[in-house]
Amino acid sequence: MRLMSCCGFGATFSSMLVFLLLINFCHIASILGQKSDSALTVVESTEGGGGDEEEEVTVDEEEEGDLDVVQPTEEWQTLKPGQAVPAGSHVRMNLQTGQREVRLGEEQLKYWTQEHREPEEIEASFSPEELKQAMKKIKEDLNAGSKDTEQKDSVASKFRPLEELKRDMAQLDLLVETDVQIMKRLLEQFNSSNSTTEQRLSILLELEYLVHQVDNAQTLCSMGGLQLMLQGLNSSDFRLQESSAFVLGSALSSNPVVQVKAVESGALQTLLTTLATAQQHRVKKKVLFAVASLLRHFPYAQRHFLSHGGLQVLSELFRADGGGILRTRIVTMLYDMISEKELISQAGLDLVLDASHEERVRQYSKVSLQGELLEKGWCGLVPQLLESTEHDFREKALRALLAMSPVCLDQYRSDSALLGSLLILRDQYQEMVQSEMILGEENSYFSEIVELIDALQVKMK
Repeated sequence: MRLMSCCGFGATFSSMLVFLLLINFCHIASILGQKSDSALTVVESTEGGGGDEEEEVTVDEEEEGDLDVVQPTEEWQTLKPGQAVPAGSHVRMNLQTGQREVRLGEEQLKYWTQEHREPEEIEASFSPEELKQAMKKIKEDLNAGSKDTEQKDSVASKFRPLEELKRDMAQLDLLVETDVQIMKRLLEQFNSSNSTTEQRLSILLELEYLVHQVDNAQTLCSMGGLQLMLQGLNSSDFRLQESSAFVLGSALSSNPVVQVKAVESGALQTLLTTLATAQQHRVKKKVLFAVASLLRHFPYAQRHFLSHGGLQVLSELFRADGGGILRTRIVTMLYDMISEKELISQAGLDLVLDASHEERVRQYSKVSLQGELLEKGWCGLVPQLLESTEHDFREKALRALLAMSPVCLDQYRSDSALLGSLLILRDQYQEMVQSEMILGEENSYFSEIVELIDALQVKMK
């Protein structure tokens, strides 16, 4: 009986032990069912505040869909009870708060670099609403384009077709006047008895503009324009004289064909007569311009100028001019004529010459200008221009005196007024040069005048 009691007690104890082991196994199984294949590691915390425990957690993909999975970021975030994390995430126990925290694992952080992140960000940069707005904008642009096309069509409809315009322009071309037609019309209007003096003056002004072109000047002469200008020089109206001389001088400038025709037409005699008889100062200026244009680079005309008393007319005009403007123009013209002949003589020393050079040398050899200057008293007239207060007038006088020095040197040396003027002028301009040098200016206009005075004084010694 005791034996049986003992045995019964042993059986009961064994049953209870088996029951407890079974409960413990179930509890462990439930825990393992929630977190499997997990490993817990303790690492040093890089953040302030005590040590934290960190573990790397993995979750089966089959169970992940039934769990509340937290998507970790680069920053630590707190885990709530029952929440799971993706495989490779880092989980730690914050010893200060007693809560579990999670963030991206090292491999995940390496993956989320800029080069991996940009494509996804670009793909996700357009929301559905933004795509709708973009499509709406495309439609608006298409509608605007169609409206622009319609507008262009409506504007184009207001204008005539290009081919029609070409046909009309071809017909209108008959009405477009060329320079020749314009000059012909102007000459007819000028010769008309119904034209007033004001209209003729306007016509001469238009002709002066046209004859600056070489071909127009030659055409005008062949159309009778040269005779018209010479008639204008003989007019009783000084305004017509002035304008006619202006047109003639412009037509003669650098135009050998017109120069030859003018000499053959007796223009030189008419100009000298007008220059000697004109009363108005403004007329004399324009006539002197025409004479200079006729004589420039034309030795044949220069020879006729000397033979027809041209220097005598100029000397009278020089003495009568009190302002110095006409004097300066006369001296400049004489200086140009002397320089031309010297340049031709110097060019004769070259080995290579054009075929017409010998003819030019022959023609210039017949122009005895400097001898005429000495004979007509110009060696004493030109120094009078130094009395002017204008620097430009003085400069031109000095250049002419140097050019005339081969024939006038003896008279220069005996002219006490000229010697005194040169000394005074040199001191005056030397002071101006020194003043300019103080201001930092070199090679000035005044220094050139000083050089001209020095060169003339050297020749006179």
